[in-house]
Amino acid sequence: MNGEEEFFDAVTGFDSDNSTGDFSEANKISGMIDLDTSKSTRSGKSGERPPQENGIQKHRTALPAPMFTRSDFSVWSILKKCIGLELSKITMPIAFNEPLSFLQRITEYMEHVYLIHKASSQPQTLERMQSVAAFAVSAVASQWERTGKPFNPLLGETYELIREDLGFRFISEQVSHHPPISAFYSEGLNQDFMFHGSIYPKLKFWGKSVEAEPRGTITLELLKHNEAYTWTNPTCCVHNVILGQLWIEQYGIVEILNHRTGDKCILHFKPCGLFGKELHRVEGYIQDKNRKKLFIIYGKWTECLWGIDPVSYESFKKHERRSDHPRKAKMDDGPEKANSDIPDDMTDDVPVAQETVQVIPGSKLLWRINSRPPNSAQMYNFTSFTVSLNELESGMEKTLPPTDCRLRPDIRGMENGNMDLASQEKERLEEKQREARKERAKEEAEWRTRWFYPGNNPYTGTPDWLYAGDYFERNFSDCPDIY
Repeated sequence: MNGEEEFFDAVTGFDSDNSTGDFSEANKISGMIDLDTSKSTRSGKSGERPPQENGIQKHRTALPAPMFTRSDFSVWSILKKCIGLELSKITMPIAFNEPLSFLQRITEYMEHVYLIHKASSQPQTLERMQSVAAFAVSAVASQWERTGKPFNPLLGETYELIREDLGFRFISEQVSHHPPISAFYSEGLNQDFMFHGSIYPKLKFWGKSVEAEPRGTITLELLKHNEAYTWTNPTCCVHNVILGQLWIEQYGIVEILNHRTGDKCILHFKPCGLFGKELHRVEGYIQDKNRKKLFIIYGKWTECLWGIDPVSYESFKKHERRSDHPRKAKMDDGPEKANSDIPDDMTDDVPVAQETVQVIPGSKLLWRINSRPPNSAQMYNFTSFTVSLNELESGMEKTLPPTDCRLRPDIRGMENGNMDLASQEKERLEEKQREARKERAKEEAEWRTRWFYPGNNPYTGTPDWLYAGDYFERNFSDCPDIY
């Protein structure tokens, strides 16, 4: 199979006759979310306000139905019948999805938005970079143990989120379907920041794993300081997609550049290694424009991030090397083989998580992950922030555009536990999108995006999708009918 091929969004099994490359699943595994169960900032439109306690809006704490069991489904049972076919011709059962659109998963970046507010309030550039680096790491934290695949957004699909309690509003749009590109824009309600970018990962299939190589630039602007930071997310890999227990790792170099000062933070997301010793680890440093190291950063993207000055760090490491003794590495026996007809080498043993982060004396905490709700395992391993993302409150339909993810019937069906309805609706929506594309081709009409336009990133000069503005004026009269 060609490692450059892309998975397609699932209907219910195969649709080789219809899979022409138009519905490529970009298995975009990134993200951070938050739900807009906002109060008014939906200007001018009336609607019932959600219940509030002491002036703070309350969000739901559980999904309507528990996660659908995947134990009755085997990816291998599909793939082994497709030897010799293009990977792009294969669709995956909807049971492997999670009830969110990828646009909603992008919104998970904002779960730890307090780090942006903290960066904006810091008077020193070094402290600001520390908080920005922590935010960049926190943006992938929600992916931990999230093995469900988000729904591939339909062309023209949108998602908005306004969180007055967290001080931001967010809008995203699926601006291209082939290749799949998602554009997003967020701003602080106190005009302290703008956060924007476009994401289009390149999917590679390696036989036992699926690797999502990040594409697209992420930009954070701290308006008070006239500073812009840019970076690209690490590579995400999902192991054991054919058989065994699914597990995720992030690896690669993330470089965060302060375009005003020339300071740079270089973060190394470590691959897990032979015995899982480096699983989830992140190490890096902040340097000035002359490449002088100013600060050392270390931790795990699944737990926390710490920082310390370079002199103290080197002193500790020197002492550690002198007193270090050989340690025996523990090997995991790996998950039981669920199918006797699977070759033994078709799975990667799930690494045993090593001891939590060893904190060097004198370090300061930069970020710690939020604890997940006790029922998270029955809710696709969602965080509390994520659980609220697809919440559709009373009266919300009056203020949302008809393209918002919350109104997608297939995602809504899955969230409610009706998998048959979800599969039927998903197939209907994809067929509707095919027909719309044929009509445009017949009329030689090009698709027009609504809220973003193609251009160049103002700081890197690379191709990007830029926010056109006016979404929150709520003129949705010319939105496309995609559902």
